[in-house]
Amino acid sequence: MDDPVSTEHAGITRFREALAARGGTGRVVVLPEGVHTAALAAQALGCEVGAIANSLLFAVPAATDAGPGGEDTPLLLLTSGAHRVDTEAVAARIGVPALRRASPDLVRRHTGQVIGGVSPLGHPAPVPTYLDPWLRRHAVVWAAAGHPAAVFSTTAEELLRMTGAVEVEVEGG
Repeated sequence: MDDPVSTEHAGITRFREALAARGGTGRVVVLPEGVHTAALAAQALGCEVGAIANSLLFAVPAATDAGPGGEDTPLLLLTSGAHRVDTEAVAARIGVPALRRASPDLVRRHTGQVIGGVSPLGHPAPVPTYLDPWLRRHAVVWAAAGHPAAVFSTTAEELLRMTGAVEVEVEGG
C-alpha cells in the first residue's frame, strides 16, 4: 500500500508541517479538482458558504516616496465565503492607502502557494493577516491547505492564534 503522505502534493505536505508546528488541530481534506469556489467547497463539505474562510492576498501599494522599484507589501485577508470584500472600507479601517488584488507572482513569492490554494499559514515569511469576525458565527470553518483542492477544518479562534491575525470587518458600511 502507498504511503499517502509521499504521494500528496508538496504544498499540502508543507501546510501539514506548518499546521503541526503551530499546534493546529484541524483535519485536512482533499476535494475534487472541480471545487474552485466557496459555494462549491461548501457544497462538497456539507457546510454553509459562510464557513469557508477564503485566504485572499492583497497588495498594499508601495509608499509614493519609495521611488521607482518600490515593492508592494502583501496583506492576507481571511474572509467568510459569504462576504465580498470592500477594499476601500478595509483599507480605511486598517490604515493603509489602498488594497488591490495581488498578482500571481506576488502571491507565489510571499506565500509559496498559488492563487486558489493560499493557506493562512506556512508562508516563507510572516504576512500581515486580518480575519473577518463573521467567521466566529461558525463552530467549524474550512480554509485552504496549501493547494487549490485541499482544505482544513479549524475555528476562528484557532486561526487568530495560529496567524496572529487582527479582526476587521470586510464589508462596506
